[in-house]
Amino acid sequence: MLKGRVHSIETFGTVDGPGIRYIIFFQGCPLRCKYCHNRDTWKANVGNEYTVDELIQDITKYQSYMQFSGGGVTASGGEATLQTEFVTELFKRCKELGIHTCLDTSGFINVNQIDELLDYTDLVLLDIKHIDNEKCKELTGVGNEKCLKLAKHLDERGIPVWIRQVLIPGITDDAEDLKKLGQFVSSLNNVDRFEFLPYHGMGIHKWESMGLEYELKDVKDPTEEEIRRANNIVQSCGVAVHNKIAK
Repeated sequence: MLKGRVHSIETFGTVDGPGIRYIIFFQGCPLRCKYCHNRDTWKANVGNEYTVDELIQDITKYQSYMQFSGGGVTASGGEATLQTEFVTELFKRCKELGIHTCLDTSGFINVNQIDELLDYTDLVLLDIKHIDNEKCKELTGVGNEKCLKLAKHLDERGIPVWIRQVLIPGITDDAEDLKKLGQFVSSLNNVDRFEFLPYHGMGIHKWESMGLEYELKDVKDPTEEEIRRANNIVQSCGVAVHNKIAK
């Protein structure tokens, strides 16, 4: 029987897709992001096992208020596409029930491996870790080729996407990099939303509790002025940015 490995479940999520969402954080991730705040999701062979039936049974308990709010189910992680077969079956069942589906991914996957999954996906949250390939490798352990290829593939298929990037002072906020990011995003026709996720160090305690060194412990959270500057650079490329900052 097909089973998925799950790190945790949030039944009242409000940031990973529209409306109120049932968010499944799947276990396992091929990236090694230095700022990861879910460091305990990296291993693929741990977590709780669920069948699709078990998850659907739980999801339907919350279906009425999810749909009333325009919400649905989000598959996140870790990296949900490591368990593509399971997520495909889960999303297929959700669509049969009229539940909106959202895939939250880093895009580190070959597009031909997830085309069937995309058949049942209403929205993709795509995290572009860094627009510069070499800097992306330094930050996450992998390049950005697959992510950018997926972004173009989603555009070709007309699947709506929210593009997000963590804004890390001194790492992802270089003006030229932000301009390249804005130019890339503006070349796509399926972007419903673009936003920066301001870096925070709230995941440090997880690393330390696991006896691991957190390399970015001296990095400060971006100021409102730094967020505003990044917004302005990307907006100058014709991209509407959805970050809300104090005026």
